[in-house]
Amino acid sequence: MARTIFMLSGIIIFFASIASAAVVEHTLVVNIASDYYFSFACYISQCHYRNRQYPNFISFQSQVENLTVRKLCDEQVIVAVNGSMPGPTLRLSEGDTLIVHVHNHSPYNMTIHWHGVFQLQSAWSDGPAYMTQCPILPGNSYTYNFTITTQEGTLWWHAHVSWLRATVYGALIIRPRPPRAYPFPKPHKEIPIILGEWFDGNVVDLENNALASGTGVPESSAYTINGRAGDLYPCSNESKHTFKFDVEQGKTYLLRIINAALNNQLFFKIARHNMTVVNIDAAYTNSYNTDMVVLAPGQTTDVLFTANQPKRDYYMAARPYASAPNVSFDNTTTRGIIHYRGANSSVPEMPVLPAFDDNLAAHKFYGDLTSLLSSPHWVNCPRTIDEHLFITIGLGLSECGGNSTCNNPFGSQFRFSANMNNLSFVLPSTLSMLEAFYSGVQGIYTEDFPSRPPLEFNYTDRSLAGSVPLMFTPKGTHVKRLRYNATVQIVMQNTALLTIENHPIHFHGHNFYVIGHGFGNYNETRDPKNFNLVNPQERNTIAVPVGGWAAIRFRANNPGVWFFHCHLDAHLPWGLGTAFVVENGPTPETSLPPPPPDLPRC
Repeated sequence: MARTIFMLSGIIIFFASIASAAVVEHTLVVNIASDYYFSFACYISQCHYRNRQYPNFISFQSQVENLTVRKLCDEQVIVAVNGSMPGPTLRLSEGDTLIVHVHNHSPYNMTIHWHGVFQLQSAWSDGPAYMTQCPILPGNSYTYNFTITTQEGTLWWHAHVSWLRATVYGALIIRPRPPRAYPFPKPHKEIPIILGEWFDGNVVDLENNALASGTGVPESSAYTINGRAGDLYPCSNESKHTFKFDVEQGKTYLLRIINAALNNQLFFKIARHNMTVVNIDAAYTNSYNTDMVVLAPGQTTDVLFTANQPKRDYYMAARPYASAPNVSFDNTTTRGIIHYRGANSSVPEMPVLPAFDDNLAAHKFYGDLTSLLSSPHWVNCPRTIDEHLFITIGLGLSECGGNSTCNNPFGSQFRFSANMNNLSFVLPSTLSMLEAFYSGVQGIYTEDFPSRPPLEFNYTDRSLAGSVPLMFTPKGTHVKRLRYNATVQIVMQNTALLTIENHPIHFHGHNFYVIGHGFGNYNETRDPKNFNLVNPQERNTIAVPVGGWAAIRFRANNPGVWFFHCHLDAHLPWGLGTAFVVENGPTPETSLPPPPPDLPRC
């Protein structure tokens, strides 16, 4: 057994290799801090112990110093993990067990969601507030403990309460367990590229004010690459505020791209360089060559690119894919620099990004990806289906409430709402739904989420926007119960009641196969004939086309309560979600284990 201990200013990270797998232990300290970036001066020493009690280990001691940063001309107070934004990148191998101790020293409730991790036998570590746990209160702690099972590629972690994931996020990189290798040539270097969204102002206050007034959410002030806005923004110079990395001419690099933005899908492009997609949402794809990628919030895309251009500097850039017409958005662009080693100083070349509303470009990219079919990466898309669901996804309105007035563009008596199958989802507040499922507590949720919308209509007809039954939907904690190991097909249909928009839908605890998608209304007779059941792409987050539909299949083989929701954070508190309660299987290994003793209480 080999152990590695990292110490980063109070952060203690243990790696312990047991047989073929490892137990990886981290401590995450959540602080509220001025907008400081921290540099780590590392003093490295190695100690070797040749006995069974003290195997080889490497000790890293880091000295941390504060560096004040003014982002977009202003100083700001943010919530951050371990003193940085993004937070630490966690690297491990398939089969490893990750133990993360989270100490909440911020003034806000906190949870951490491990986005895309299956959480087999560890649903208590999934992280969404009031779904699988109550939040970690200020001054309290909670330990997340889970094993990475059959997943390789790029995932990520983020806060899953309020809008705190705007600054509380980081990468989770899963490599193949040796001797298994990548199913593509080994890259010269791997580089995480985390696309984020920066807001001027306290994000908790921004969300609370928007919800109280019933209005739309505020636009972000900038987009970021690895926490840096880039040199197109005010008070942002190239040296301090622009992410930059060096490449060697002729070498191939693996970019692990994550869209951590709160409310915007993003186009990403590198000037004069093509990319080859090899993995999405920690699932391998057939190689797909492209000069542009688009990612919905929550999605990850691994691409190979070769530094095969003349030696100089090139910009990589990201800006929004904004599918909703007549809805304002942050239309700025973030960019970083790729520098060829040995190149003379030059003005970087800028890529030409797609138009903000290029629905066809986004639809083509999303639709062209397919799963890799080679041992041991097999596609297990269900061929026979036990449960068929048709779920409408859309925005609407609700009454402002009480004697108050709202600041809503559709009238002071209204506030924005959202729904799936004519139901607007409300999270509980007294007990987590997973605890209610485990203990059989009644009254926390109802298992009456319909398999089809109670009110059927022409879903893409925008003239129906004034229909009260369609726009004003009931609120409640309605879920769908699934038998263990049931095979499920869901067709998600976007509606046009308030506006048409591409909605990214994230499913916790499971991956699914994207078997079809299209524009307009789903046709139950025609469209299934074109389903891809051979090599459909595998994902945990899907961008349902604007004014269109998407069909997915999965096997409900993970007992617990699993969130199914829009990953535009503006839409989640409006009610755009539901949950699936997956029953226990016949054995202890297929049943939800008891909760850990330190599970937070509401």
